[in-house]
Amino acid sequence: MSSADDLAFVPPWNEPSEQTSHALFAGDEGGLDPAARRALVVLLKNPFISRQSHPQEFKSLVKFAAPIRSRLNDMFLNLTLDTEREVAFKSQAQPETSERFPTLLHATEWTREETVLLVYLRAQAHAAAASGDPRTYVERDDLMEHLAGMRPPTATNQSRDAGHTQRAIESLVSAGVLVGRKDADRWEVARAIELLLPLETLQTLLAWVRSSAVDGDTPATPILPGAPPSIGEVPAPPVPTVTYDESDTLL
Repeated sequence: MSSADDLAFVPPWNEPSEQTSHALFAGDEGGLDPAARRALVVLLKNPFISRQSHPQEFKSLVKFAAPIRSRLNDMFLNLTLDTEREVAFKSQAQPETSERFPTLLHATEWTREETVLLVYLRAQAHAAAASGDPRTYVERDDLMEHLAGMRPPTATNQSRDAGHTQRAIESLVSAGVLVGRKDADRWEVARAIELLLPLETLQTLLAWVRSSAVDGDTPATPILPGAPPSIGEVPAPPVPTVTYDESDTLL
């Protein structure tokens, strides 16, 4: 072939396949693999995800951790991925200067009773792990008994207290801390609680619980790392504020 022919020759152009371009709809300019997109959406919608709660999405999150983290960083969010505990959650990035970042996340406080249950569940999970049991289970009756034992002698409205306890349990089931149905009598404690309540935070909360009566009316004041929960920028209070984050798309 002559040099002129070489200049004139243009190799045939093949339109990129959908798999290569990751285009899923007209005008789609997204660069993430479809599985990574689904994992990102689930992560944004939930307080946390785990291999237990979202096995496929968690697998994709581990595989595509770098580009998913990049997308979260674009939204001023961080990704915490613990492959040992098989848990992941997002949290608000904190600026290194006095500048404040816009946030998609809301900080939501746990009630006093939810806080007491969180401390109890974290202690149970720690005890199970110390004995070599990787899974922790709790009974409804045990949770109710524990809360009843934390009430002051002046708490005599048993009907109201039972309602607070039921709502606290349902809240922890909805958040994924208790794994199972809301109307169940036994649940598994999500391994994510080890990240949501690290030991140093647990010690602070234990001191707070022991010095506070559980009346169920006043929100607790302590703060957990974001899970989505999605922690927004919340100043550290004098008393620990147990919170969990939730994104706008979820609420």
